[in-house]
Amino acid sequence: MNEFEQQGNSEQQPAKHQRRHRYSGTHPKHFEEKYKEHNLAAHPEMKEHLRAKGKTPAGSHIPVLLEEVIGCLRPKPGEIVVDCTVGYGGHASEFLKHIGPAGKLIAMDVDNAELERTRNRLSKDNAPISFYHSNFAGIANVLKKENLAGCDIIFADLGVSSMQIDNPDRGMSYKHEGPIDMRMDDRLKQTGADLLNTLSEEELSKAFLELADEPDHEKIAQFIVNQRAVQPITQTEQLIRIIFSVKGLTEKLWKKQNRAGFGKLHPAARTFQALRILVNDELGSLKELLRIAHYCLRPGGRIGIISFHSGEDRIVKRWFRDNVRTGIYQSASKNPIVPRIKEIMLNPRSASAKFRYAVIKSQENTTTPAIPPGLTDAE
Repeated sequence: MNEFEQQGNSEQQPAKHQRRHRYSGTHPKHFEEKYKEHNLAAHPEMKEHLRAKGKTPAGSHIPVLLEEVIGCLRPKPGEIVVDCTVGYGGHASEFLKHIGPAGKLIAMDVDNAELERTRNRLSKDNAPISFYHSNFAGIANVLKKENLAGCDIIFADLGVSSMQIDNPDRGMSYKHEGPIDMRMDDRLKQTGADLLNTLSEEELSKAFLELADEPDHEKIAQFIVNQRAVQPITQTEQLIRIIFSVKGLTEKLWKKQNRAGFGKLHPAARTFQALRILVNDELGSLKELLRIAHYCLRPGGRIGIISFHSGEDRIVKRWFRDNVRTGIYQSASKNPIVPRIKEIMLNPRSASAKFRYAVIKSQENTTTPAIPPGLTDAE
């Protein structure tokens, strides 16, 4: 079709063409400029091109340990699965294939913007799925709304998605300039910048140590407090400069060192991780999910959790181990399942993933209420 739509109408008006935003150089550099990556359906060659280079297309996410998750949790036709962190829907799509039209998938996520995008993608096939803008600590309340006494599988992929990392407006990555927001759920009141500018030096130091094992936690906290006395810290580049200064580095020197040692952790990675976990109370939500999970599982039900740092993995490991001992769970994975080398090469962001799962007793009392007194129904 040319400039005029050819439909035999002599009074046809010129077709309106919306020009895309232009960018400098030969290739788009900024998140919002990567129009082909944001529309992979129209540009499938871009997905293959980036995946071959071990990169994730902007605005999308590659599910981690997909084969292992399905193999261990064993979804069956007609079962009810709760995907507590549906994100881009990679794991959810595979669950749907196994549970079939007689099954039910309940998709939860705290990120409402991404939840709506995934709803639009997955709902096109009239799949047996319902969506909830909810923290997974509120799983019991979601089951209650579905009039379900329990489910067969609970799955959670912890941490941050590629869509959130790559979007500079979210402020979750040291790789992009932007506001230090870090909220996964926009209903939260406090941003990362709010915490940086209000927490005491001791509180910041403790968070950087306990949530990210940052060796320079005390000095970074001190520098942050000194800097905010002069100027509020609101942008990612401000925080990165502080961390580089603490570690006696410049960005140029770091890049030179990193070329010599591929895969070396960025100096700001731990601080950004700790601040994001603090903003979203990620460990508190995880502990609550683990506490109520067995009330929400049917006899023989399975729970699987993918974590991305040692603090999360320790919590999951100990909870599963202790509840096998008390008889709540029939069995649990003794060691974490980690990505194979091939997966890491294709998706470097999967490198730190650890998957653990547990199976509830098949002879569990089926009269146990899904939402016993005292359980949270937070969303």
